[in-house]
This record gives sequence, C-alpha cells and structure tokens, in this order.
Amino acid sequence: MIIIRLSRTGNKKRPFYHIVLANKTSPRDGRYVERLGFFNPIATGNAVELKLNLKRVEYWIMNGAQVSNKMHYLIKKYKNLNLSNELN
Repeated sequence: MIIIRLSRTGNKKRPFYHIVLANKTSPRDGRYVERLGFFNPIATGNAVELKLNLKRVEYWIMNGAQVSNKMHYLIKKYKNLNLSNELN
C-alpha cells in the first residue's frame, strides 16, 4: 500500500519535513517513491512554510494512495492558501 506522509529531516529542535509518497511498510525517514513537496513548521519572515505539487498529490490519491492525518490537514491548508492568493 502506498501512503503520502511526512519524512523528517533537519537538525535537532529545528525540524524540516519532506512530503513523500512511500510504501506503508518503509521507515519514516527511509526509502520513498516520489517527493511531492516540503513543510517547514518553523518558517519565519519571507521563508516558505508549505510547498506542495498538488497535481501529483491528486494524481496519486486518484490512483489509490492513502493520506496520513497530518497530510490531510496540510493539503486542505495549502488549497486554502492558494485560493486566498488567487483572490488577491
């Protein structure tokens, strides 16, 4: 089974997450099929907090990929951010 989830990188107490498509049985930070974006929870100033290739995410969901709980939240957040940017 394929799942879209976060893979942690970065230093101690300075997390940075890659959004990846991986096999459900692979370790959290292990092998992945495709990288779909990133999430920087401690972004400040002009730094980008969330970047996501939404077309690829939707493609994989349509082809049966599962989405983790946190990723479900981040996808909704990304769609709202893009919608508000298009209105301005």
